[in-house]
Amino acid sequence: MRHGRKIKKLGRKFSHRKALIKNLLAALFTHERIKTTIGKAKETRRFADRMITFAKENTLAARREVRKFLSDESLIHKLFTEIAPGLQNHQSGYTRIFRLGQRLGDAAEMAILELVSRKEKEMKKETKKEAKKAKEVKEKKPKAEKPKEKAKEKEKPAKAPKVKRPKEKVKE
Repeated sequence: MRHGRKIKKLGRKFSHRKALIKNLLAALFTHERIKTTIGKAKETRRFADRMITFAKENTLAARREVRKFLSDESLIHKLFTEIAPGLQNHQSGYTRIFRLGQRLGDAAEMAILELVSRKEKEMKKETKKEAKKAKEVKEKKPKAEKPKEKAKEKEKPAKAPKVKRPKEKVKE
């Protein structure tokens, strides 16, 4: 029988694995995208989805559960006020994993773990930028061309040569 095989050990002891997951969660919620190995990404995804589910509840008990994994109060605040409200219409699957291929040093399979809401934010930014560019194109007026100056007028006067001074002899 294979008891306790639900948790990936990641080649680490319990305390090291717990610290690793906490650090990966903090990085994920801070940057909304991290690059790591596939095994670490899959394990972190489990905990990230749990944290977002708690954050969607937005209760004191939920904050205490999240505080077990995230020690930074500003990060907890960001999770509850920015990340979770953006994912209210999702039932699950708050993160996605993109496979990148093998790492050059040890051929470990690499992946990008990111929040689903990140893509939606980028799309909104892009549409705002496109609208702004279209508005600028409509408002642009053709610029008047500057008259070309003659080459003689652009020439700078030559500098005067440096005068060499004789060295003074020091009396002893």
